[in-house]
Amino acid sequence: MSKPERASKEFAAVLGIRFNDPALLTQALTHTSFANEYEGDAAIHDNERLEFLGDAVIDMVVADMLYRRFPDASEGQLTQLRAALVRAESLARIGAGFRLGEFLLIGRGEELSGGRERLTNLCRGFEAVVGAIFVDRGLEAVDALLSPPMRELLDETIAKRLHIDARSQLQELTQGQLNTLPTYEVVGAAGPEHDKEFRVEVALSGSVIASGRGRSKRSAAQAAARAALDRLEADGFPNSVAEAASGR
Repeated sequence: MSKPERASKEFAAVLGIRFNDPALLTQALTHTSFANEYEGDAAIHDNERLEFLGDAVIDMVVADMLYRRFPDASEGQLTQLRAALVRAESLARIGAGFRLGEFLLIGRGEELSGGRERLTNLCRGFEAVVGAIFVDRGLEAVDALLSPPMRELLDETIAKRLHIDARSQLQELTQGQLNTLPTYEVVGAAGPEHDKEFRVEVALSGSVIASGRGRSKRSAAQAAARAALDRLEADGFPNSVAEAASGR
């Protein structure tokens, strides 16, 4: 059994899904870097087409879930919630919950640079897996896999107000408590030009209080702001704000 076939078989067992066409799951797990380096008997295709399809399917499943759960919510409120649930960080987290990183087929360079844990790879890989399930087993199978972790994530999103713009929340908090504004700095970028993952730090009065990662500088800044809010909330308001700003 080849490496791609073995990865596909083992991951199907983790998912608890029997694929009619196992090659679809193999393709879903195949990063571009692996497809370019693969020297097996037959050509292997990367997961980008399935990622494209899975992205749309996830949007549809989440939209339907929100529409049914919140019959009185406005279009704008539903859009905010959906954006929080389908963002890269959320999908990568769900993928990691299924141990997706262990089974991704990635090239040597990607492996050495930490590609198995990279947010973009987990997010896009999970989208591709959903696309493969949709093609092979249909929407019902996708819903059975996706709904439980999405419902859990939705409850957390509402409880922690994760669907509300984190940068705006942090700015209002620090301006009100300290009369100062948070600053953001891009401190790192990993991956190829077409598939970078950015790291952003947020600081108060020159002291870094949190960092975040994302597929764009904007999403990384949002993640950093959310991490800062989580830290300040865990430490308790308002003293934690002053301590963070003073570097203590």
